[in-house]
Amino acid sequence: MNSAYYARVIAPDPIEGAIWWTRAVYISSLITAFIMPLIGAMGDFGGLKKRFLLIATAICVVLTAILFRMGPGDAWVAALVFIGAGVAYQSLQSLGNAFLPELSTRESMGRISGLGWGFGYFGGLLCLLPALGMVSGRLPEAGGLNVRATNLLAAGWLLVFSIPIFLFLRERQPRRRASAFEYVRRGFGRISDTARDLRRYRQAIRLLIARLVYNDGLMTALTMAAIYAGAEFGMETADLLVLGIVVNATAGASAIGFGFVQDRIGGKRTIAFTLVLLMVATALAWFARDRTMFWAAAILLGLMVGPNLAASRALLASFVPRSKQGELFGFYACSGRLASVLGPLSYGLILGATGSHRWAIASIIVFLAAGLLLLLRVDEEEGAALAAAEGAPAGG
Repeated sequence: MNSAYYARVIAPDPIEGAIWWTRAVYISSLITAFIMPLIGAMGDFGGLKKRFLLIATAICVVLTAILFRMGPGDAWVAALVFIGAGVAYQSLQSLGNAFLPELSTRESMGRISGLGWGFGYFGGLLCLLPALGMVSGRLPEAGGLNVRATNLLAAGWLLVFSIPIFLFLRERQPRRRASAFEYVRRGFGRISDTARDLRRYRQAIRLLIARLVYNDGLMTALTMAAIYAGAEFGMETADLLVLGIVVNATAGASAIGFGFVQDRIGGKRTIAFTLVLLMVATALAWFARDRTMFWAAAILLGLMVGPNLAASRALLASFVPRSKQGELFGFYACSGRLASVLGPLSYGLILGATGSHRWAIASIIVFLAAGLLLLLRVDEEEGAALAAAEGAPAGG
């Protein structure tokens, strides 16, 4: 669902709508944060990652399609449906990430992760093109049909392009048949074992903590960009879709390009470089007084967001023993989703206190800077050596 459309049309008031939207984002993130370590551990135990991925995809498709029915006065219902769709989408992302160590070696993780993010962004770009046509006059504007129909497009797009995954992706972890109770019991048991042995995986934990903080700023920038652009620069839905197309294109190209860079200079350096420029992009958006300067900030954001996400995933994958793929990527999802809590919450609180989107967006720089400082404590070589000692990723 378009966040700006929700704030302007579905919610009773644009400011209140922006605040409600931030709350919906962090509630869905909290739910995902609490369930994904368990789901990942259950998937590792039972060889169920692919089955859980199918379930999450189906739920996301159905709930996204239901958003088509939402209109003025449906603010609470729309928020609840969005929360459910958000949990499903974030879950399928985490489960998909857990296959990365099976599909690459340590030497190729940067490229494979970058290609994955890059093609994902280009897929999003191709989806945005017909969406732009919908909102620009090909569909009637009465009742917001032109905007609401984009939810059906998104649901259908996810359904169609997920089919090859379920036809061709193979899960290498052997399937274990057990009762639902046994899966849950073993899942909690694996999490408990990992928690008792956190010092052994200290580099992975340090990365997860750093990512929790810097991703807080990044996710806030991504989720609130449309609302900020609409409030400060008067951008309409068509303008925002064009902005989304440009950001997706730059993010996709840079994710692919920086994948090769990461394999040469390492994941930690790649992430640090992107964080510095993400702070610059946020500062540009904060100081921008016209659309031209805001566009420059948005393009720089796109250029850095793809490599940041791809490098973060690949760096963790290089720290993950084969037996812990789903579980540690469940914690990765947990850190990522908790990272979508404090940032949007801070944005909403500052917006509510000041009524200013500019003061709210400035808070993003704090999260990015703090995350960078925490990242400096990560020892990339030690983390990779431990993963290799306990069982290298498939193919390594």
